[in-house]
Amino acid sequence: MTAANDSVWGMNPDPAMARQLAVRDVPSLVYDAVNLEGVAMTLPEVQTLLDGITVGGHKISDQNMALSQADAWKHLFALVSDGNFSFSKDVALEIHKIAGKEEALEGGAFRTGNVTISGSEYEPPSPEDLDQVWGEIEVEVSRCSDIYDRAMTAFLRMARAQLFWDVNKRMGRFMMNGILLAAGFPIINVPAKKQKDFNQLMLEFYSSGDMAPMNKFLRDCVNPKIIENFK
Repeated sequence: MTAANDSVWGMNPDPAMARQLAVRDVPSLVYDAVNLEGVAMTLPEVQTLLDGITVGGHKISDQNMALSQADAWKHLFALVSDGNFSFSKDVALEIHKIAGKEEALEGGAFRTGNVTISGSEYEPPSPEDLDQVWGEIEVEVSRCSDIYDRAMTAFLRMARAQLFWDVNKRMGRFMMNGILLAAGFPIINVPAKKQKDFNQLMLEFYSSGDMAPMNKFLRDCVNPKIIENFK
C-alpha cells in the first residue's frame, strides 16, 4: 500500500470543502454511476431528471436508478454533516435501502441466497457467512492508517463479498466516499469513460483478491485540480 503522506498528496483535510465539491458534482456522480451500470443517459438528461422533469426515450427503471442514486448521495451528505456517518453495517443497510430502491431484490438487507459474478469464476461468500465477513471487513478497514487505502479497502472488500442481492459496487463506493467525506478529503468518482478499464480490473480483483491494481486505478480517478484545493 501507499504510504500515508503519498496518499493524501500533501492535502489538508477540509470537511466543508470536500462536502461542497461533492454536492456540486451530484449530476456527474449520478451520470457516471448509471453509465457504469450500462444505462446510457447523457449528462444533460441526468441533470433534467434531477430537476424533476421526466426524460423521454428511457425506461422508467433506468430513470428510477438515477433518482435513487441522487437520493442516496443526499442521505450520505446528511449523515456526514450531522456526524452520523460511520463504516458500520447499520449505515450500509440504511444507504442501501435508498440506493437499491426498486432495483435490489431486498433493499436494506444482506442477501439471503447465493449469487455469482458475471464473467468471473470467483464464488462470493454464502449468505450465512455475511455477518462474519462484514466483521472481518470492518477490522481490515480499521487497520488502514492511510485514509485513501481505508476508503478503497471498504469499497473493494464490500464489492467482492457481494453483500447484497444487487447494487454492490455502487454501495461500496458510497461507503468509500462516506469515509473520505467524513475525514475531510475529496471523494473518488469513477468516470464513465473509464468503464472498460474499471470492469476489467474489477474482474481481475474478484479472482485474485489483490487490491493493488484497483488501488492505483482509483487514485488516478481523483482530479488533480481538486487536490490543489486542499493544499
